[in-house]
Amino acid sequence: MIVAVLDTNVLASGVAGITLSEGTPGELLRRWRATTFTLVVSEPILTELLRTFTNPYFSRRLSPAEIEAALARVHTEAHIQPITAHVSGVAPHPQDDLILATALSAQAPYLVTGDKPLLERGAYHGTRLLSPRQFLDLLDHHRGT
Repeated sequence: MIVAVLDTNVLASGVAGITLSEGTPGELLRRWRATTFTLVVSEPILTELLRTFTNPYFSRRLSPAEIEAALARVHTEAHIQPITAHVSGVAPHPQDDLILATALSAQAPYLVTGDKPLLERGAYHGTRLLSPRQFLDLLDHHRGT
C-alpha cells in the first residue's frame, strides 16, 4: 500500500473539491477514501487543518456540518503519526517543518504539497516531495501495474 502525507492545504482543498466535485486534491481524497493509499497525518496537521477551515475561502464553500464530517473522517480513518523526528529550518515556513517531520516520523515515501519552494527540494531524507498532480499520476501508474 502506498503511504503519503498530504499537507494541510492539499487536505483542505481536497475536502472542498469533494464537496464541489472538482480538482486534483478532491480526487486524491476520493482515492484515499477508496483505500488506494494510506493517509498519514499528525496532531499538528489536524490542528492546522481545523484553523484552515476557519478561513473565509473555506467557510464560504463548506457548511459547518461538512467541515465537522471531514475532520471526523480524517481523525478516525487516517493514520495519526506521533512526531518523533525533529525538522527545523528546512522548509520556507515553520509549519511546513512539522509536515516534513510527520513524513519522516512515519517513514512515508511521499509528501504531497502545493508549496512550490518546498517542491523544489524534490526529496528530503528519503521522502519524495510531489505536487498533487504528480501524486495522482503516481497512483494511476501503480493502479495500471
